Amino acid sequence: MSDMQEYLRPTDVIDCGHETVRLKAGKLTGGCCTPLEKALALFGFVRDEIPYNLYMISVFREDFTASRILGWGKGYCVQKAVLLAALARAAGIPARLAFARIRNHKIPAKIVALTGTDIFPRHGYTQLFLDGAWVSAAPTFDSALCGKIGVPVVQWDGRTDATLPPCDLNGGKYIEYIEKFGSFADLPFDWIVAETSKRVGLDKRPWLTRDDIPKGL
Repeated sequence: MSDMQEYLRPTDVIDCGHETVRLKAGKLTGGCCTPLEKALALFGFVRDEIPYNLYMISVFREDFTASRILGWGKGYCVQKAVLLAALARAAGIPARLAFARIRNHKIPAKIVALTGTDIFPRHGYTQLFLDGAWVSAAPTFDSALCGKIGVPVVQWDGRTDATLPPCDLNGGKYIEYIEKFGSFADLPFDWIVAETSKRVGLDKRPWLTRDDIPKGL
């Protein structure tokens, strides 16, 4: 396990040593007997109890901190991936971040109008080390949202990769993985923001309430 230490230690963003993160991880995994059971409990929590919210996109590093996302109780894909990684590390499970360029064929027209594209250049998800192998898990979209927009809920067994599905429930195009970028022990913040800021600007912070959201969105 010595070579896994970089995937277990806290960083300023993956702050698995923060009290609220440690307590939440302990509460969620208290009844679990194996790392796999712990991983599944943590994944289910981040997927469904931290609802997906695209308006949480930010170009400020502190807005990706796991403890902050846990406190806010919502996030977009990268923030949710960071939170899952932090909770996993707090539970003793090596975890890292992975990224891909994806096209979302079901993205609302108003979001395309805002960003100018249906491509997400830095989609984030999590990889956990379980039973001797790295396994991908995308806790991005919560079950309630999936039901609302008619897409499959990402189901994860902890043994096989579970990324976003290519088709919606009617067989139409949904998520297209264009390019995968590999994995990172910590959040590659500058690399993410260099691309994201082209679409949201250099001063975007999370829109936490409806009053923060520009009219028409």
